[in-house]
Amino acid sequence: MRTGTRLVRAVRDPWAGTAVRLLLAAVLGYAGLVKIQDLANAERSVAVYQIVTGDTAQLVGGALPFVEIAVALLLVAGLATRAAAAVTAALLAVYIAAIASVWARGLSIDCGCFGGGGTLTDGAERGYVIDIARDLLLLGAAVLLVRTPRTRYALDHWVLDLPDARDARGD
Repeated sequence: MRTGTRLVRAVRDPWAGTAVRLLLAAVLGYAGLVKIQDLANAERSVAVYQIVTGDTAQLVGGALPFVEIAVALLLVAGLATRAAAAVTAALLAVYIAAIASVWARGLSIDCGCFGGGGTLTDGAERGYVIDIARDLLLLGAAVLLVRTPRTRYALDHWVLDLPDARDARGD
């Protein structure tokens, strides 16, 4: 059996989808909770990217943690899984573009992905590679969940009256 075929089967496995769903929920939930503890710092963290104006950075920095937590809760519950995964993918794509933009402009900042944030004195380039690589992996996971949103223990099955993931496989 070819490796590609095994990967496709693994991705369609509802247990694998459940693991992906919970991983994305944990990452977004943690990031949002850390930022909510210091909203002023979250706002400053957005401003150091120098992509949007100060007022817009304040709005984005103040709203983003709540969006991350809301999407994380949807993913944990398995409610609107495809839509929550699509929002997650969009957020990750924006994060990747923002980090790449800062890197390309030669700015030295902490991404602020999990709190913190701000201007650094040196060594940020290594951090950019790690941050982008991490976000690319998470983006891939979100895209897989968009393509195959049927997972175990998801409220989608009850709310939307869909067959449970095990019913779809004949378990």
